[in-house]
Amino acid sequence: MKHRFFLLFSFFLLTISACNKKENQITGLKMLEGGKTFAVPTGTIADQFVLKKFPDARIKYYNSALDCAIAVKDGKADAACYDQPILKNIAAKNEGVTVLPELLLGDRYGFAVQLGNHRLKSAIDSVLSTLNADGTYDEMMKRWFPAKGNPAPMPLFQFNNGNGVLRFGTAAVTEPMSFYDSNHKIAGFDIELATRIAHFLGKKIEIVDMDFGAMLPALISGKVDMIGAGLSITEERAKKVLYSESYYPSGIAALVRSKSDRENEMVTPKLRSGKEICDKRIGVMLGTVHDSYARKNYPNAEIFQYHSVPDMIMALNSGKVDVAIIGNVTLKDILKRNDRIGILENEIYSCPLGIGFNKENTALISRFNAFLKEIKANGIYDDMVDRWMKKDIYQMPQIETPAKNGKLNSGVVTSIGFPHSGIENGKNAGFDIELAKRFAAYLGMEFVPVDLVFSSMLASLKTNKIDIAACSMMITGERQKQISFSDPYYSSVACIIALKNNMSAFTGNEEKPVKASFAKSISESFYNNIILEKRYLLIIDGLKITILISIFASIVGTIIGGLVCFMRMSRRKILSMTARFYISILRGTPVLVLLMIIYYVVFGSVNINPAIVAIFAFGLNFGAYVSEMFRTSIESVDKGQKEAGIAGGFTQMQTFIHIILPQATRQALPVYKGEFISLVKMTSIVGYIAVQDLTKASDIIRSRTFDAFFPLLMAALLYLIIAWLLSWALGYVEVSVDPKRRHLTIK
Repeated sequence: MKHRFFLLFSFFLLTISACNKKENQITGLKMLEGGKTFAVPTGTIADQFVLKKFPDARIKYYNSALDCAIAVKDGKADAACYDQPILKNIAAKNEGVTVLPELLLGDRYGFAVQLGNHRLKSAIDSVLSTLNADGTYDEMMKRWFPAKGNPAPMPLFQFNNGNGVLRFGTAAVTEPMSFYDSNHKIAGFDIELATRIAHFLGKKIEIVDMDFGAMLPALISGKVDMIGAGLSITEERAKKVLYSESYYPSGIAALVRSKSDRENEMVTPKLRSGKEICDKRIGVMLGTVHDSYARKNYPNAEIFQYHSVPDMIMALNSGKVDVAIIGNVTLKDILKRNDRIGILENEIYSCPLGIGFNKENTALISRFNAFLKEIKANGIYDDMVDRWMKKDIYQMPQIETPAKNGKLNSGVVTSIGFPHSGIENGKNAGFDIELAKRFAAYLGMEFVPVDLVFSSMLASLKTNKIDIAACSMMITGERQKQISFSDPYYSSVACIIALKNNMSAFTGNEEKPVKASFAKSISESFYNNIILEKRYLLIIDGLKITILISIFASIVGTIIGGLVCFMRMSRRKILSMTARFYISILRGTPVLVLLMIIYYVVFGSVNINPAIVAIFAFGLNFGAYVSEMFRTSIESVDKGQKEAGIAGGFTQMQTFIHIILPQATRQALPVYKGEFISLVKMTSIVGYIAVQDLTKASDIIRSRTFDAFFPLLMAALLYLIIAWLLSWALGYVEVSVDPKRRHLTIK
């Protein structure tokens, strides 16, 4: 009994100790002693300073200072150590973390000029002295190092460049000292200071962005006049350049947790209107007017761009963003299927919608405007608005589109959702789809929907991959510089949406839906995502395309790989160098970039099936890897095998075919199998060029059901099955070419 009491008492003490430890706020460097865990960015020397100060510290490495801060906030590290201004900037924009006032190591920032340029050094020092005296320096500190939120916008300067240009070299990757702001312009404390120096000298400032390691060589060689980007003043550097007086006392600082996540949630005020989202995380569709509006009107907010509406809604539901901006008509279908989401602001702006055209296709624009005028006069347009927009009747009427005058390739975005554009019974449907289809019938042309991601629409129009863009595209001055628009056919109002729990308009006492059992939830998801409206047909079609592209791309890649391998091993230098260049370029280029370049640039003026382009692009990429597999496998075969074959009377070709190739194949197949599976998974990006593969099919289903997980899990499972089947098939081939394993299998 006493033993049990002792154990319970000990457990109680340990629990109290753990709770106290969790709630204990770190307020000074002394509290980081005793084997604490420190997060530092990889590739920096911050870990050396930590270990010098705390020899028993445990170091965890992360890709960036922001990742280090997240690790601290999530409790994976006790502190993050890095340059003080960068940590201050992170702490200002993220709740729950703060920077300790003490420094692990003191440092000073200064501008550097060439060794003999005392005149420019004196000018810098004079400007610093003036800024400190008149209070401007303090204003700059408040502007670039706010207690909360993002740095303020860069002030505007009027230049009199009668004295020429001051070239300022910087590395624009160190916010808030030197970085690219939301307008994609270089800004920061160092940039403002350099601009004021140029203004003092009567010169125009020219910002030269470069790698940090290139700044000193650029200054010494005279490519720039002055450098700075949180540049530390060191004795070693002072031997090569001339430093100004220090303008910022910096150093290596420690970032720690300031409050528990629970405390932060308790003090976070609920949103009351759209005016309160200035420093929030805002979700927008990439390339839309909502995207540019958010960047222009909320410079201190974090903007998260998504390729589809379902992705954005999933981010909102999971707390990845605080609010999202979306059109009011599309919103009706979303609110029906998402009880947790509410409208924060009914209207922040409105904009007319138009059909997009290539600028050179003026005749087609005129015909569409005439068509639009006709259907508005005869009542068809009013009937469409009544069905799709007012009564929410999401059913396409029967519209015959004969192909006597050719095809009308219409760019659509089914992930926008109803009533504008979606999938009904496996076919494209929606207000935009009906409008485009009626126009095709009006022209006597076959209606061909080309399903794209919204961000690819302008490129597809400009390269004539599509004839029209029917995707609820807002008419803006910026877009009119690139494409032409029809007369407006509807008007869209932008709304701000958020989770009801985060809005003061909802008390949290609303009736909540009864949570279904796990089995029932799975059953309903399966019915809604697979059976309803015959959505399984989308999956089957997407699966066929994925398998087709994978197999043919592997065949093309294998043939290319064999040819490149032959060139790579050739004694002719021109062939060998060409092969090396091909391998370097293809292996160094991201597959998505390669796919877009081939589709929109190489085949930009060619009317070609995008699936063929995908096969060619993936084949080129696969060939670069296959060629190196073949080469290393051939070179792994002992040279004595070749010599023995020739000594036995074989020609060089016969020796290669009958002796070297079988052994090399056995060596290459295991690696080939892995690369082939990677190829299958890489095909998931073909939706960017309007190929409806397995991933695109799951996106279309999500746009209709707004089910965040089931379509993705279903696609993942199908990819897993495809990979397993192909791996099994290649494994069988692997056994068939290996005499030893074949003998064991037969036995």
